[in-house]
Amino acid sequence: MLKELRIFTIFVLILATGYISRASFKYKDNFIFHFLISKYFTNSDNTKGTFNLLENKTFNPFNANTILREGNGILFMETTDRMDPPSLVLCAIESAARVYPDRPVVFFMKGLEDITTEEDEKRAKQQFPTLSSYSNVYLFPLRMDQLFNNTPLKPWFDKVNPKKEIYWIHVSSDACRFAMMWKYGGIYMDTDVISLRRIPQDHFLAAESFIVTSSSVFGLSSHYQLAWQFMENFVENYRGEKWGHQGPGVFTRVVKKLCGMPVFTSTDDVMCANISYFHIQRFYPILHPEWKKYFEVWENLPTFNDSYALHLWNFKNREGISMVPGSNTLVEHLYQKQCPTTYDYILRKEKIHL
Repeated sequence: MLKELRIFTIFVLILATGYISRASFKYKDNFIFHFLISKYFTNSDNTKGTFNLLENKTFNPFNANTILREGNGILFMETTDRMDPPSLVLCAIESAARVYPDRPVVFFMKGLEDITTEEDEKRAKQQFPTLSSYSNVYLFPLRMDQLFNNTPLKPWFDKVNPKKEIYWIHVSSDACRFAMMWKYGGIYMDTDVISLRRIPQDHFLAAESFIVTSSSVFGLSSHYQLAWQFMENFVENYRGEKWGHQGPGVFTRVVKKLCGMPVFTSTDDVMCANISYFHIQRFYPILHPEWKKYFEVWENLPTFNDSYALHLWNFKNREGISMVPGSNTLVEHLYQKQCPTTYDYILRKEKIHL
């Protein structure tokens, strides 16, 4: 009887030890998982607020925070509810996807429904046949109230009345690009910017003219203090009724404060404080007074060898001029070379309607 009791006791001890070991391993595994998540999917700035990428304290392997966690994304956005963007928007995104095949190209759309799974994103992407074949293109909804959290823009956003704003679409777009850059980092581009070749630097601003700094293309890492300064300047000097005051105006004011207006003595780039300041040729070889040249026939096509991308000045295009297949215009040649899927899609649609 005593022998059987000893055997039973030993058996119970073995079971208890096994249970404790299993529980301990599970705890360690869970601890390691949450440690990695907190390390790689959260970020904070010790001096200017805190931004937690796990805003709902739940880990979603397929959302913008996850896709853009490396800080190397190419960022586009649509601040209207429009879900049928013109071909220039599709060309801009496709050209970026081709030039940066190793980087996520993300299109934030205000009119897009919430996306919580990969299947949601795939269904959304099917609405844009010219983009669906690019595995590095992602679509996510643009939620301004969430985007502006923990930034200087949130009090402004809570107070402003969009219905009373003359240029609300543009002003909200200006605000979003600053918050996106603060939150995600990467390279921001307007949807009328066609990429030609890789931008060799991740931290840069660019000249739009000799006296204005561009708001259409810029690159910074996440939580870079310059982005915070842009947001502060946006709010402190807010004049939404003045065209460009909240976009190029913010960039220009901050640049002047940092280093005075940079002066170019050649086509070389210069430095502003500790950041590269690109020459006008990098994105604006055709200045805005001559924007129609993109829609004209050229006897000799320009090479744009000094440019990384081209801004087509869509805000000037109030007549709604678009790329026409067979027109032999400069913009047609750009479509054919930089966004061939978009070009072929337009060509097929025209043949169907003939």
